[in-house]
Amino acid sequence: MTIFDVTGLGGPHVPYDDGLRQQRTTHADVAAGRAPDTVLLLEHAPVFTAGKRTSPDDRPTDGTPVIDVDRGGKITWHGPGQLVGYPILRLAEPIDVVGYVRWLEGVLIEVLAELGVPGERVEGRSGVWLPGHGTTDDGRPADEKIAAIGIRVAEGVTMHGFALNCSNSLDPYEKIVACGIRDAGVTTISRVLGRTVTPQEVAPLIQAALDRALADASTSPVAAAHRTTTTTATEAAA
Repeated sequence: MTIFDVTGLGGPHVPYDDGLRQQRTTHADVAAGRAPDTVLLLEHAPVFTAGKRTSPDDRPTDGTPVIDVDRGGKITWHGPGQLVGYPILRLAEPIDVVGYVRWLEGVLIEVLAELGVPGERVEGRSGVWLPGHGTTDDGRPADEKIAAIGIRVAEGVTMHGFALNCSNSLDPYEKIVACGIRDAGVTTISRVLGRTVTPQEVAPLIQAALDRALADASTSPVAAAHRTTTTTATEAAA
């Protein structure tokens, strides 16, 4: 059984520190067997967060605060209009971190397709993309990222997760090199479809897609999970 905890959609938005504390508490409970697998779905108050691979020149140059976190990946932004998902799931042994990231991408691609957005994977880059959907300053086609993924696995249980751009402003991305990628842009579901699509609208689709994916024993990364723990921690992302 997986519990879905949906909060802060449409406001009041969840401060990042509060969300991180909730993640850590839930992670400890799932790892100890005190709680079932849980997925947190929320909107954050505006914040920049930096994963372990963030370079100094990826960060804002105007003194804007950045929270350093223990996930994989580089710097990104969270805020109103962006749906953030934190799956806290015990993975099957042997743990396949890259496979878990690919699985999350597949769930997001499925939801985007339901909405009429042609999200894809891009080889060598995690997250979900619209290849060739944007243009560079000199008019050449450029890929645009619509969903970022950054995860951590500790004691066999995942934390952190994905950020899906729904109806958020793209202005904050002008301050950073999002995910450390300099030759691509970012976009939102609303921008692609030409209408406002909010996190409140997308959250039920995400929940339904995750339910289906978790129930599919042939592909689910947690379906055959053993209730044992390890002492290793791994990060991956994008």
